[in-house]
Amino acid sequence: MRVPDLPEGVLSLDRSSSLSLSQQIYRRIRAAVGSGQLKPGMRLPSSRKLASRLEVSRNTVNAAFELLQAETIITVAPGSAPTVSGGVRIDGAPAQGNEASVRGKLSARGRLLAQHLRGDSWAFRHGALQPGAPALDAFPHDLWGRYLRRAARSSPCAELLYENATGHPALTRVLADYLASERGVRTEPDQILVTSSMQAALSGLAQALADPGDHAWMEDPGYIGARSAFNGAGLKICGIPVDREGAVIEAMAGRRPSPRLVYVTPSHSYPFGSRMPLSRRLQLISAAREMGAIVLEDDYDSEFLFEGRPIAALQGLASSGEVIYLGTFSKSFLPGLRISYCVLPTPLVEGVRSVFRQTGRLSNVHAQIALADFMLSGEYRAHLKRIRDLYQQRGLALVEALRGRLGNRIEVDTPTGNVQVAVRFRSEIDDEKLARDLQARGFAVSPLSPCFVERAPEKGLVIGFAAATGQQIAQFTDLLADHLGGS
Repeated sequence: MRVPDLPEGVLSLDRSSSLSLSQQIYRRIRAAVGSGQLKPGMRLPSSRKLASRLEVSRNTVNAAFELLQAETIITVAPGSAPTVSGGVRIDGAPAQGNEASVRGKLSARGRLLAQHLRGDSWAFRHGALQPGAPALDAFPHDLWGRYLRRAARSSPCAELLYENATGHPALTRVLADYLASERGVRTEPDQILVTSSMQAALSGLAQALADPGDHAWMEDPGYIGARSAFNGAGLKICGIPVDREGAVIEAMAGRRPSPRLVYVTPSHSYPFGSRMPLSRRLQLISAAREMGAIVLEDDYDSEFLFEGRPIAALQGLASSGEVIYLGTFSKSFLPGLRISYCVLPTPLVEGVRSVFRQTGRLSNVHAQIALADFMLSGEYRAHLKRIRDLYQQRGLALVEALRGRLGNRIEVDTPTGNVQVAVRFRSEIDDEKLARDLQARGFAVSPLSPCFVERAPEKGLVIGFAAATGQQIAQFTDLLADHLGGS
């Protein structure tokens, strides 16, 4: 539906999109100002009139107008209709004024940190089928709320100062027991540091354990966030080829200089989901010991194994402190919980703890206390069982729909765990452009090609399934089929 007194196509709403109506209105007007369809000084309909014409609530329009006003794209005066502001250029600096006086240019380090997220910040797009996103509909909101309220009421103020921000004893104790029983990790509570996210842990460890110019090796293809963390620390990155058993350790032999850090995701390699067998894990530990390297074991979704028995974590197999184990509650709980952790060799604990404190890589203490109680009660294990079964059903439904609708135009493995799948295209497709097109339609999928480090990139998509509904899967597969051509 279009507003008659605005240029053609400025406001057309897609009510089947997962993007909220207020976000659609905001984005359409913002884009129209950026393209020049809406000129400075042009008056827009009032929120009441626009809501009536679009058949939405006035609050929906006001929410969009507030975002536009916050960016100075429109001016809203009491009793007057909104007006497009003058002197605004959406994708750059203000059109008027002394641009030479602007002080906000990124440093060389800033550009390195931003290079994988510039403009196309795949990880932070909102929409359906987002990789890494858990199932919000399966989260125990009321139950978790009770544990948070209990933590807020019962926690002494002395426990909420600075010393517990890198790991409240209640949580590190329960984590040590949990990791020992579930993952074979060998640790004492005081070896566990809690931080706000996996990204915070990776960037903090990169800065604490390596100097600019040192080498970091990582899986190729691999997790873009790890590459960003290593780039931000000024490290030189080399790729380790990945096959159906994870990182190919033989490919590391004879390469010089030796790395300071080796980053792997052995439970489910990112993005393809392959599992590293025991023999290769032992081979990796031996190679790291010979090179004097530290292995960063990212066990980001080991809770979600759909078939077979879990293999013990690398950290539990290592005997000389070669491995740092990293885990997160972003996939099993919520990213907004802001709790991840790492298990360090004892000699590194105090130094890394100081780095985390000095660089602000801290976690909410109330949430740590509540999570510790939640895990001790048995509710966490019960929650994992529920969502593991649900994720398996949704992952299989997505893969079956993709295969049934797209046939031999794609290659996709049946998920044996994980919360996303990687789809390879059998034809040459610009997967970054395709991802942007799909995101504009409300599907927050990511392109596959940016995951490659040194190898020739394969084209495809990384698609989350943990929160997928049947309707979203059907709409997405139809839309992808249209883009790939054929019936």
